[in-house]
Amino acid sequence: MTYVVTVDTRIPEDTPEMDPLQRAGAVALIEDGFDTVRAIEGPDGVKVDLLDTIVAVHPDGAHLKVVVAAPALESAEDSVRMLVDEVLERSELLADWTIERCEVELHQDLAKVSLDAAEGPDAPPDDPAARKARHAESPTAGGTDDGRHAEAQAAVVRSRMLELADELRSFSPAEFGVSEDEDEDEDGDGDRGGDRGTGGTGREAAAVPPQAARLAAGALVHAAELLVDELFEDVQVLAQEDTVVAECEGPLWHLERLPDRYALRYDARFARRFLVTVVAMTTRFTDGGFERLSCVAEELALRFLLSRATACLESYGLLDDDVSAALDAFAAHVYEDMGHEWLYDDSTDGVDEVPPGAAPGGEPVAFGAWFTPFSNAV
Repeated sequence: MTYVVTVDTRIPEDTPEMDPLQRAGAVALIEDGFDTVRAIEGPDGVKVDLLDTIVAVHPDGAHLKVVVAAPALESAEDSVRMLVDEVLERSELLADWTIERCEVELHQDLAKVSLDAAEGPDAPPDDPAARKARHAESPTAGGTDDGRHAEAQAAVVRSRMLELADELRSFSPAEFGVSEDEDEDEDGDGDRGGDRGTGGTGREAAAVPPQAARLAAGALVHAAELLVDELFEDVQVLAQEDTVVAECEGPLWHLERLPDRYALRYDARFARRFLVTVVAMTTRFTDGGFERLSCVAEELALRFLLSRATACLESYGLLDDDVSAALDAFAAHVYEDMGHEWLYDDSTDGVDEVPPGAAPGGEPVAFGAWFTPFSNAV
């Protein structure tokens, strides 16, 4: 059976964060280590085949996705841990890195649904496209019992998102539209909230309740985890079919929502680079190192992240006006301009650069420069 093992590695605690050049070197060393391996003999002597790897390095370490064919989940995890440990030890520069996590990730909600429905009338369909459609369905649909279950599930998800909010370390409540007064009153009795929405003018446009901002922040962290896993599946589909998005017959989670004008150029190699970009961007969101979006690919990646967060909130009935306002404030803060939206304008199809005045800044956004840092743009 094929397993996707997620591995998180970190540099020693007393070591300064890696600069861009060091990160590029770490990527090369890890990828070279993987390239020399075709199969792994696990600790129990069971052979595990190495099918694919994706490496994303951030200032504090690396996030890896390792695809293996193994007889059991335990064999997959143990063998990959052995492999990554060996790859790190082989390189003098990475020998002091530690493995903090090595596991096959399962989406808890979807895994529970699949287990509950196993061999029953609600068993998930075999066809991947049908499974994708089922997962996209709103959990709030159904009768009375389903409604109660959906409400309970929504409460669990809301609680989880509020916990995750603290992981979005690069952004303060103010960047989600919370005023300083509201932020200070977050632990109070809520008197300020009582004045909201009353009178003829309604709520103050700039005042987002702290709880709504926390829910939006937690939804972004939750969505980042889902987005990375779903994009990884997209990479696998394109690689297995050896095709591009425009001609792909298998189900895709996200890549088909990139600008249509370049759909014939979105191959597996591009998809890998885009996935690594998403990992790098969201890592900066959570490690406190974010300063600005670095390239056009990150602008598109943020578009996907916001869409995934919104869809998740909507599916659990958690997207109210305040949470929407918090996400809008966050987007307005992170985006320096919306020039990337020009790529979705079909009227300019065939034009590879933004005409002056067509978008804020009038900067070129040629396909070949999507991953080029803005600081390097000529």
